[in-house]
Amino acid sequence: MSVEKVTVLLPAFNEELSIGNTVRKIKELYPYFEILVIDDGSTDNTMKEAMGAGANVYPHPYNIGNGAAVKTGLRCASGDWIVMMDADGQHAPEDIAKLLEHKDKFDLVVGARSKESKTSKHRDIANRIYNWLASYVTKFKIEDLTSGFRLVRKDTVTNYIYLLPNTFSYPSTLTMAYLRSGLSLKYVPIQTKKRKGKSKIKLMRDGTRFFLIITKVATLFSPLRVFLPISCFCFFSGLLYYFYTFTTEHRFSNMSALLFTTSIIIFMMGLISEQISQMRYDKVE
Repeated sequence: MSVEKVTVLLPAFNEELSIGNTVRKIKELYPYFEILVIDDGSTDNTMKEAMGAGANVYPHPYNIGNGAAVKTGLRCASGDWIVMMDADGQHAPEDIAKLLEHKDKFDLVVGARSKESKTSKHRDIANRIYNWLASYVTKFKIEDLTSGFRLVRKDTVTNYIYLLPNTFSYPSTLTMAYLRSGLSLKYVPIQTKKRKGKSKIKLMRDGTRFFLIITKVATLFSPLRVFLPISCFCFFSGLLYYFYTFTTEHRFSNMSALLFTTSIIIFMMGLISEQISQMRYDKVE
């Protein structure tokens, strides 16, 4: 009976302070796992430290993005199962075993950061907003939308590589794509440490990107969850404005007509998008 292989994927950009210790700890705990580091155009000694610790390293010629590094790793990984984790020392290699416990029951296993994790307050607030919005779109309770610590089966995740952006928001896209495709998800509580070095995520810039990514994936996989509320808002706004103009001026205004028409157009666009979305489901195995 063949034994399934596991690849630990570490996207890295200027992580010389932590990558060596992270790789050595993984090798110590899981000596038979492949450790694959994607060096995303680092300008420091990240590649040297990773290779010295015993990892397989695939370098990008220049910095493309964290998501791009993950996509390269997903294509190059030799394992049947792929564990994605940060290279900055936040994720404990010991927690890999927690994810692997559920690999035969779930399609996607994600490490959800607990309240004891070393994260900033403003990022915690932003994550709660992202989790709520994603939960609404997917009709599933999202506990940690942006967690980069996750386990996937390679022959499943390759169907979604084309959807993943080149930025830090790839976890959001992957989570929502899996759920809207009817695949199963399991959250496992973990406690993260304070990262070594300076964070590369900017709250305003990447926060806006996260929001746009959620909206984009929502319109790809469940468009009516976006179009229908907007359509209803326009319809009831037109209705209230008609009630106001009828009681004050005894007439039906052009603005009410515009809002009613807009509501119908948006609703019909949602229906068309829903049909296109269904065709996407048919193409995913």
